[in-house]
Amino acid sequence: MATQTKTNPTTDAFDDAAERVAELNEKAVANSKKAGAAYLSSYEKAVVSLADSYEKAAEATKVDWVATVAAAQADFTREVTKAYAAAARELVS
Repeated sequence: MATQTKTNPTTDAFDDAAERVAELNEKAVANSKKAGAAYLSSYEKAVVSLADSYEKAAEATKVDWVATVAAAQADFTREVTKAYAAAARELVS
């Protein structure tokens, strides 16, 4: 005697909806990772550019100690920014 499997339209619709939601979640996560990576790159470029400008402005003063302090601050800012961005990239990926 063959067994018949009865399908429930409500259950089928629910399963289809759950599958679509799962696919959308996967797409949302992938897009969020891309957006996060783009943000980190933009952030890093902006801060490094700002540090470069700060250092150039200090050099323009022609005061050695000001240029030296500004160069140290700019280097520190660049290094911290690169470390922050690298750590954040690891979390995003």
